[in-house]
Amino acid sequence: MQKSLRRALWAGVIVAAATATVPVVQASAAAACAPAWSSTAVYVKDNTASQNGHNYTAKWWTQNESPATHSGQWDVWIDGGACGGTTPTTPPTTTPTTAPTTSPTTSPTTAPTTAPPGTSGKNVVGYFAEWGVYGRNYHVKNLVTSGSAAKLTHILYAFGNTTGGTCSIGDSYADYDRAYSAAESVDGVADTWDTGALRGSFNQLRKLKKQYPNLKVIWSFGGWTWSGGFTQAAANPTNFANSCYNLVKDSRWSDVFDGIDIDWEYPNACGLSCDASGPAAYNNVITALRNKFGSSFLITSAISADGSNGGKLDVADYASGIAKLNLVFPMTYDYFGAFAPQGPTAPHSPLTSYSGIPTAGFYSDAAIQKLKSKGVPASKMLLGIGFYGRGWTGVSQAAPGGSATGAAPGTYEAGIEDYKVLKSSCPATGTVAGTAYAKCGSNWWSYDTPSTVAGKMTYVKQQGLGGAFFWEFSGDTSNGELISAIKNNL
Repeated sequence: MQKSLRRALWAGVIVAAATATVPVVQASAAAACAPAWSSTAVYVKDNTASQNGHNYTAKWWTQNESPATHSGQWDVWIDGGACGGTTPTTPPTTTPTTAPTTSPTTSPTTAPTTAPPGTSGKNVVGYFAEWGVYGRNYHVKNLVTSGSAAKLTHILYAFGNTTGGTCSIGDSYADYDRAYSAAESVDGVADTWDTGALRGSFNQLRKLKKQYPNLKVIWSFGGWTWSGGFTQAAANPTNFANSCYNLVKDSRWSDVFDGIDIDWEYPNACGLSCDASGPAAYNNVITALRNKFGSSFLITSAISADGSNGGKLDVADYASGIAKLNLVFPMTYDYFGAFAPQGPTAPHSPLTSYSGIPTAGFYSDAAIQKLKSKGVPASKMLLGIGFYGRGWTGVSQAAPGGSATGAAPGTYEAGIEDYKVLKSSCPATGTVAGTAYAKCGSNWWSYDTPSTVAGKMTYVKQQGLGGAFFWEFSGDTSNGELISAIKNNL
């Protein structure tokens, strides 16, 4: 059976919420570290950075992969100095994550046709990865210094958790507890430890919105790692919607978020785990959210971009659910990659089909046309752009379709590398199906460049799509080459 369409937003950090208790296992790569229990343990891989005494990093899970498939050894870091961690000079305190238990009710309603677009009439939507503040050292202020904030209409903050069939905090420290210094802060004002003070990325997003009042921030739930909870959510959509409302509307940060995004990978199909909740489950969950949040709140969704016959887009009733959404994000990237370690090499984000494509229907236009045929308005759909490449090693053939021996080395994960690195380390040597590829030594990479992004934006306009979205900010250059290519060509 062919590898399933991947995308996604892969998500994955394995981070324990500050209120959870998780087992800490001994790491084969770390210094002697006895098994123990910690209320703030974080599982990390390879090199990490320390933030205010919290040693965390992020791990990219990719579609068709699981922890067991990843090479390399694992370290375990524990707050408080054990196993390589450093002791904070002033240990931060964490506000309980419990949300209000009650909320106003709303009558069933339908969504507006589309979300308000930017001045070009097109939406420019970017993912901010919650865990990027650790090893990647990418913070909300980088959106300002790179010039990206001024080019955006929406930010998707990824991810909130869905484990147990409810919306919950993904990483409380990154989300609302990390203290930013004046130099790190969007407005040059340091965070405080005053009781009730909001810190972390949530507070930085609040400050960003004050500087860019037309910018909308949407909290995305699920992703590759945390989609398993949607199966339980589908069993009781009203309970799920109530939990999401209580969390997103929590008085500590209710002004930060203008919407909620559902990144379910995948309804009535398999991702990291398999869902068998039926074709109507997606629509049931979206309907419950729309009923709870009302017509004025943005509700969006990242969905499969599997354009094959009988594939993921055909096994769930996406069209009925999308009718209640403001915008929808078909994940038109990660079609191919070194999760098939022997290849054949293929561009991970082809816009069109091409001779020799490994799987029929695994390209962007196939997904867009399939969704149109199901009655999804073009103006609601955004084309997805990856700010990274996927690559193989052990490749001798320069053109797509060559064999390989495994995943090419990457900074954070084998087989994946940021555009900002690839543009210099392995410059594009050719194009295929509207995207670029490169061979350097025995490594073969595919990724989008400013030139191929411009071509994809021409497609967006020709098809009448609502704009473009991308995963994710930290893969771009420090001056925002790729987001500029999106904005300038819409």
